[in-house]
Amino acid sequence: MASVAEIIDAVKNLSEEDKGVFFERLAEIDFDDAWDRQIEADVRAGRLDDMIARADADIASRRTKPLDEVLDNS
Repeated sequence: MASVAEIIDAVKNLSEEDKGVFFERLAEIDFDDAWDRQIEADVRAGRLDDMIARADADIASRRTKPLDEVLDNS
């Protein structure tokens, strides 16, 4: 198996067309599952407990804004 450095060097040497194909194929890889598993493991291990407690306290103290207000860029 090639190292990350070897893969990067190989990608640098691809034609522009092949780079496009490579990046399209890379985008098809489902990284979401790994991310979801990591978040679930962090929650189970208690690594997000402080953040969740702060969010709950902010909600209880009404120190939050509706999401549509936050996302309004006008």
